[in-house]
Amino acid sequence: MSEAARFTEVSDLAPAADSLREIRHHIHHHPELAYEEHQTSALVAEKLEQWGWQVTRGVGQTGVVGTLKVGDGKRSIGIRADMDALPIVEQTGLPYASGTHGKMHACGHDGHTTMLLGAAQRLAATRNFSGTVHLYFQPAEESGIDSGALKMINDGLFERFPCDAVFGVHNHPGEEPGVLLFRKGPFMSAGDKAIITIEGVGGHAARPHLTVDPVVVAASIVMALQTIVARNVDPSQPAVVTVGSMHAGTANNVISSSAKLELSVRSFSPEVRALLKKRITELAESQAASYGGKALVEYIEGYPVVVNSDAETDFAVEVARELVGDDKVVAQTDILMGSQDFRPQTQYH
Repeated sequence: MSEAARFTEVSDLAPAADSLREIRHHIHHHPELAYEEHQTSALVAEKLEQWGWQVTRGVGQTGVVGTLKVGDGKRSIGIRADMDALPIVEQTGLPYASGTHGKMHACGHDGHTTMLLGAAQRLAATRNFSGTVHLYFQPAEESGIDSGALKMINDGLFERFPCDAVFGVHNHPGEEPGVLLFRKGPFMSAGDKAIITIEGVGGHAARPHLTVDPVVVAASIVMALQTIVARNVDPSQPAVVTVGSMHAGTANNVISSSAKLELSVRSFSPEVRALLKKRITELAESQAASYGGKALVEYIEGYPVVVNSDAETDFAVEVARELVGDDKVVAQTDILMGSQDFRPQTQYH
């Protein structure tokens, strides 16, 4: 890669820091959930057009693509950031905190969007490359099976805006500022959801012997689930089974007739993923049956494992080291048990 095709110094980006920070604070103050990113996508499109990018709106519903061609180079790359917020009440007290109750940028997508806008501004100003850059501003990363990545792909993303390689960016709170993390191969886990509906026999709290108490059944299932990772999964294989939600009943003196558990299930290999699904179903059904109840398990496969290409990761690490120095680059960081819908985009390359 020639010197002309690189940034000269990271310090060259400093003059844009204040304006980019303002953009990030604005997006954070105006969070929008999956496929509601109308203000955010309008802001993105406005900035891209202001900086001379060709802009295509409405890709995958509320997605935006910016395209910049320079010179006669034939190669092209794509860079992706997600834009949606989460259904969370913000309690930070920050001056730019969410202005919409029940919605918050708690996963940093306001930062991701701003990071990519910063790259757009710099690339447009320097134009020190030959080829084509596509910036993919994606909606609905947080929507599970209704993935914004798939929505954009199904809307012809890579046919309309082809690239030789695609790169994604993500924040990592808790790291030292300025440190860049990379990982070749499997990086972020597959993320699935299990919904367990327990059917019992309701009744009066004073007559439990005439009921099949679904709360007791649910508690038994919760405890049994803890043995899956501890005793069924190879200790060398990462896996998580978390019960994030448990609901039953509406009054203290009534034994409910049903209960519901919702699980987050994380894994890195197809074998472990299949094992978790099998054991969750077996344990839920057998525990419920042992109390005279019934458990119905709905298992929803979500995002697959994010797997980074060795060649593209090595290339990104090389460039990062030249920009910020070896001491600020971690070439092979730890795996993350969080999930992302970036994998379908990488599978095209």
